[in-house]
This record gives sequence, structure tokens and C-alpha cells, in this order.
Amino acid sequence: MADILKKGALRTAVAALACMTTSAAWAVKDMPGGPMVNQWNLAEPANAIARGQIWLHEMLMWVCVLIFIGVFAVMFYSIWAHRKSRGAKSADFHESTTVEIVWTVVPFLIVVGLGIAATGELIAQKDTSNPDLTVKVTGYQWKWGYDYLKGEGEGVAFLSNLATPREQIEDRNYPDARAKREANPTYLMEVDNPLVVPVDKKVRLVITANDVIHSYYVPRLGIKQDAIPGFIRDTWFRADKPGVYRGACTELCGKDHAFMPIVVEAKSEADYKKWVDEKKKEMLARADDPNKEWALADLSARGEKVYAANCVACHQANGKGVAGAFPALEGSKLVLGKRDDHIAIMLNGKAGTAMASFKGLSDTELAAVITYARNAWGNKAEDNLVQPQAVKAARK
Repeated sequence: MADILKKGALRTAVAALACMTTSAAWAVKDMPGGPMVNQWNLAEPANAIARGQIWLHEMLMWVCVLIFIGVFAVMFYSIWAHRKSRGAKSADFHESTTVEIVWTVVPFLIVVGLGIAATGELIAQKDTSNPDLTVKVTGYQWKWGYDYLKGEGEGVAFLSNLATPREQIEDRNYPDARAKREANPTYLMEVDNPLVVPVDKKVRLVITANDVIHSYYVPRLGIKQDAIPGFIRDTWFRADKPGVYRGACTELCGKDHAFMPIVVEAKSEADYKKWVDEKKKEMLARADDPNKEWALADLSARGEKVYAANCVACHQANGKGVAGAFPALEGSKLVLGKRDDHIAIMLNGKAGTAMASFKGLSDTELAAVITYARNAWGNKAEDNLVQPQAVKAARK
């Protein structure tokens, strides 16, 4: 009787687990602008370049299939038709000029044919001439920087960070974090500031990196280009229709490589112009007045937000950093030391380390985050209040 009850309980548990697994699977939905449930092919293309890449991929696959069928058909026929039970005897010859010519010429013709088919697509991918919009893309550990260099939106610049809350990633308050992850269709593939471009315009991307090698990859737009420190690489795309297109860094670049998504949002020309106007107004508002005198509490509160957006991935929310990789700010000699040294490293970074320059932030933002670091986690620096004027003076 006990054995029967045990078996029954086991069957019930297995059935419940299967039900839960099936329910979880059905609960998953297509990611807007990203991968789809049960997607078995490459991502749906959103422009001619991506369509050309998929055509090349499928054509090469069919060539491989035909070669596979041809080679194995000959092999299996040879094994079947020339087996010993049928009295077949092996040929006795050393070489065959005809065979050698055939197995040299046929692969040569296949390779040349594939090269001809691919050449047009490759040339089109590399043709970055006459763009309507040029954007500089800079890879950082672990975020992307965008600077609009030419075209509508020239002068706009911002950083693009992962927008998924760290609490969800790190499982703080685990049950709630898990529920939020399951309810979030763009988990780990969402950013605070996407790259925004106009539809049906040629967008040239000038790509580099600030620290280590990254790689800029948006499959639906046919973009895949490495970002290498000290080098400028470029690529281009044209979005056929409005929408959101997601990608990610595809070059292992450190501990938060998985948290470096890319989001490109294509808007109609009218909506894009509105976005540019709003972004420029936002930049002016963020610039603040560098001559304004701030109270310690207000500047520190502003700095906490800047820290969460730009510094938390490396130095952690508790300021303890990552042993062997990123120094702790809690009790740091730099943070507790001279104010000017702290300002200098924020403006210029530190060569040979992952510490990047943050001169792209405004004087007020830099003053705020420096002030926050010098007062947070039990730090008590002598010059604990850094006004924006000090940062402005250090830029000169």
C-alpha cells in the first residue's frame, strides 16, 4: 500500500511539474523588435541588406545540401554496387588525370559561383557614401554612447544603458523579482535611451570603443561591426518602416557583457523631427547653470541618480566594487583624497584600466556624482561638496 501511495505521489508531482512547465512555456510571448517564440529561422529582415544576407544564407544552405546529397549518393552507390558479395574487384591503378581534373575544377567553379553571388551583397554592405545621417557609436563597459555628427539631429549626444532594474537581475526580493522578470517581455533587452533614426533614410554608423573590443549587432537591420579601441570602423543601414529593432554586443567584453543591449527605434520623418527638438530641449535642461550654488543634500541626491545610470555596473550599488576588477569606492583613497584628483579621473578616465572618461556628462552631473561618492557608504571626505564651477574650471 505504501509503495502504491509513493508511486501515486510521484506521478502527481511529475504531472504538476509538466503542467507548470507547459504553462510557463505558453506564457512566453514574442519580444517586440526581438526574437519570436519558436523562431526557427533568422530574424525577420527590415531592409534590403538584411534580406540579402538571408538570401545568401539560404542559397549557401541549399548548395551544401546538394553537395551533401551528391557526395553521399555516390558513396552509398559505390558501396552497394561494388560490394564483395556481388563479386566486385577493386581497380588497380595509381592515379587518374581525369579524376584529379574533375575534383579540382568542380570545387573551383562552385567557389567562384558563390563569390560572384556574394560580391554584390558585400559591396552594398560596405557602401557608406552619401548618408542622410551620421552617428558616432562608442562602446563602453557596459553601455553605448551616441553622438549625432551630421544630418538632422546634429549635436545630439547621449548614453544608452540597460534599463532593466538591477533588482530583477540580481534577484533581490527574489519572488517579486522573478514575477517581474516573467511579466517583462523585453527583460535584459531594453534601454533608457534608444538610438532614434528616421525611416527610409541612409544612416551611417561610425563605430569605435573606449576600453575593450565590443561588437555592434542588430540582426533585423543587417548590422554587425566590431568596435575596436583606437580604430574607426563604419557601417550603414536603412529602416524600411517604423518600429523597434533590438540587438546586443556580441563580443565578450567583461563581466556585464550580457547587460549591453542595443535598441534602434525608427520613426517617421515628422516624428523624428519632433524627437530631435525634444532631445535638444532635454539636453539644454540637463546642462543646468554651472554657476549655480547647490546645497549638499540636493547635489548628493542628484548624484545618486547619475551614479545609478553610469557607475553602478562596475562599482556596485553598495560601493564595494568587484574584487580584482573594479575598485571599491567605499573608503577609497581617491574618493577621500583631493577633490581635484577626483574631478580629473572623472573627466579623463585612467589609461590601462576600465575607468572611462565621463566628460560627456554635464558639469552639474559630474559635480553631483562626485559629491555623492564622497558622502555615500560612510565616506567622509574633507571636500565633500563639489560645486559645478569646479568641474567647469577643470575642463579648461
